[in-house]
Amino acid sequence: MVDLSKMNKLQIAKLIDYSILPPNTSEAEIREACAVARQYQFRAFCTGSAYLTPIVVEELAGSDIEIGSGIDFPWGTAPSVVKAFQTEDAVRRGCTTLDMVMNVGALKDGKYDVVLGELKDFVAAAGSVVTKCILEVCFLTDAEIATACKLVAEAGIQYAKTSTGIFDGPSLEQFLVMKDTLKGTGVKLKVSGIKFLRPQNAYVFFLAGADRFGTRDGPAVVDALDQMRELGIVPKLQLIPA
Repeated sequence: MVDLSKMNKLQIAKLIDYSILPPNTSEAEIREACAVARQYQFRAFCTGSAYLTPIVVEELAGSDIEIGSGIDFPWGTAPSVVKAFQTEDAVRRGCTTLDMVMNVGALKDGKYDVVLGELKDFVAAAGSVVTKCILEVCFLTDAEIATACKLVAEAGIQYAKTSTGIFDGPSLEQFLVMKDTLKGTGVKLKVSGIKFLRPQNAYVFFLAGADRFGTRDGPAVVDALDQMRELGIVPKLQLIPA
């Protein structure tokens, strides 16, 4: 769990996956967004598909910013073999972090072997890159969220992620179901898909236990840190003695 009382703006930026996902995004917009990512030094820069990854690789060369893409984004309904191919292709194109959408329909049908199979195939295809699985919690009951999290942990995926951002976002209560289910597993938590994001929403999820936050509004979240501290939403900075 992150300790906001010990974090400055650069460290906050390293909790954020800066995401530009609309399908009508142009190459020029991606290049401009990469410049913003460099300015803030976000943890990752994510696009909706690996089609744009070579541009991101070019623009972020020499930085430590992870290069991300969605896999079967935003639907998650493709067969596992297709998701695995997309994953391998994204890695070849230069991705270092990948967010795959779970087959929510299969989960709701109780086809847990199908879901676990696709998650394990994803991990195998991803190799050494950072793996995240999107649950799309707006479609799930709390019990289904817990089951999905257990499958993510069993498959060895590194992060469970709330949402794509295309549909309804997560509630704090849904996030806490994920947190409680994954306690002690080593799986980390990523929040995304908060509609009409305000910086205080991101900080509340960090305080609740989120390890990463995916958003297009990353600059606003970082810039608001001082104000969040003044308002008491974020703990005051505790300087570490020299």
